[in-house]
Amino acid sequence: MSGRLLRRVLKERDEKTIAFPDPYTEASTVDDEDEDEQSNSTAATGRLTNPFDLLDGEEDDQLQDQSHDTTVKEPTARKPAGTVPSSNQKSKKKKKKSKQSSKAEESIDSILEELSINTKASGNNSLRENANEVHYSGKKNGVPSILVVDPKFLKAENELRKIFGSKVVNSFENQRSVGSSRQVHGARRASYNFRKTFLATPLGHWPRWDNSLTMELLETKDGVQYFRYVHSPSYKFAQEAFEMAKAANDINAIGAVLAHNAYHIDALLTFAELFKYSGEHQTSSETIEKCLYALECAWHPLFTPLQGNCHLKYNHDTNKPLFLTLFSHMRNMDRRGCHRSALEVCKLLLSLDSDDPKGALFCIDYFSIRAQEYRWLEQFVEEYRCDNSLWLFPNFSYSLAVARLHLEHEDDASGDKATSTDLMKQALMLHPLVLQKLVAKAPMKEAVWTQILKHPFFGSAEAGSPSLEHLINIYVERSYILWRFPELQKLLKDAAFLVIESLKENNSEARDWDCVRKEAFSSEKNEYSHLMVSDFSDVIPTIPPEEIRDFMVGPPQLHEIQDAEREAIPVRARAAPREIIGRNAAIVFLESLLPWADYGVDRNREPHDHDQNDHGQDQQ
Repeated sequence: MSGRLLRRVLKERDEKTIAFPDPYTEASTVDDEDEDEQSNSTAATGRLTNPFDLLDGEEDDQLQDQSHDTTVKEPTARKPAGTVPSSNQKSKKKKKKSKQSSKAEESIDSILEELSINTKASGNNSLRENANEVHYSGKKNGVPSILVVDPKFLKAENELRKIFGSKVVNSFENQRSVGSSRQVHGARRASYNFRKTFLATPLGHWPRWDNSLTMELLETKDGVQYFRYVHSPSYKFAQEAFEMAKAANDINAIGAVLAHNAYHIDALLTFAELFKYSGEHQTSSETIEKCLYALECAWHPLFTPLQGNCHLKYNHDTNKPLFLTLFSHMRNMDRRGCHRSALEVCKLLLSLDSDDPKGALFCIDYFSIRAQEYRWLEQFVEEYRCDNSLWLFPNFSYSLAVARLHLEHEDDASGDKATSTDLMKQALMLHPLVLQKLVAKAPMKEAVWTQILKHPFFGSAEAGSPSLEHLINIYVERSYILWRFPELQKLLKDAAFLVIESLKENNSEARDWDCVRKEAFSSEKNEYSHLMVSDFSDVIPTIPPEEIRDFMVGPPQLHEIQDAEREAIPVRARAAPREIIGRNAAIVFLESLLPWADYGVDRNREPHDHDQNDHGQDQQ
């Protein structure tokens, strides 16, 4: 509606109310003064027939009350002075009703508070928005508050605006939305609103959420709620088609699944990997965000993972796509330079399952250092519960020294804690193999490093356990880029010389640290073999286009399927042809209607030579 026309209508209504005042409004109470004036004005001017008043729901409700009042307020003579006006009676009734309704709301609020439901929230998004009110100190329901996620830093766009400015980010998003919409040939622009989500921002050309995924609450134990994703019947059917296409390595069949089910998570993840290996990183990132949008739309109203009190166990097959998607999203944000957003996603990934199936524990220190959250890293090592102390892991032993060095430069280091040099010396004594691998990976080509590696403690260092060696490889692959800074190389070099000097004075210290290392990593098997070192690398291998075409095979033809089924049936399992000569024709006709009847004759009345030969071989 035109704003000018609306102002004209409102002006005419105000003029009418001024021109026709009502004498009974002076006797009304102060609380209902405005309402009575409107009712009296409508009584004098008649029923309002302005169609623009129907646009506002609140005004519509007021008009209904006013129209009801006008039927009562049409006296033929003035009321006696001793009588109470009807407006006062109605106002008292309204006050009583409001008091009763407020008491009812308070009772409902108390009940909902006992059920740990916030009454201010409306819908799934509002319930999850209450995570912003959670404090970051202390514990809640036995869950470490160190893993509470800050929703302000979950989206990479917010961090990019701080780095490059809003104008640059907005122009980039506009170009991306225009370019993405052009990919949808012949599609009409969506006329619906997307759901508000924390993890991803939906693009305009994405289809409407089809509710093919839901989530159910399994149990509540020790203040922690356990959930699981549930597939709809249509999603289960699409999942079966996807598994068949995956077994055949048929990209076209997977694309067909995605064409009929736009939010099939496994199909989207497959194409995201395909785009990544073919060099289309932006398209791969958008596909991952589409997975996040679908997974978040399926969240249960009580599922509030940002607070750290909701778990999704990885052992449920329906929960695994969320872990894969979050891990890929975390890597994409790291490549874009949004390290704080990657840190928040890593915290979310670690809080969903304490077993850490994707190894978020071995890259959270890297993201905290890149995001300059040094104090948080020290607090995390102190508060997070684990079977072994976190400082025994190679990534935390070295990252704590790096964080302490930055805090010392900021004059924010506590005097009662160890210095960065002491922490680095401790890390070198516990994991000397890390130095050897860092010098080769960084690389550090100064002559002083060759001198340090000539010492037998560093030159002949061994992990002593396949689990520890695997974790060292992950740390070096993930964090080697940090050791290219001169101040960190100086810290590492000074601590290495201190270790060499201390070993000259007391050689038994090396044996003591060796015992600590063997006790912490005593398993003879690699307990972290499920974590691939390449998943923690910034290097992305590419696949040539000619190799990608090998996966784009067409659907098998009908004769190929029949030949494959015929070859799959054992020769001895085939029934021998039935005899026809000398039998009743009617009986043979009825018998031929049975699907398992075989007379060794095809539609052209030609015998199957191949079957007859096979049958003869069986008799021989």
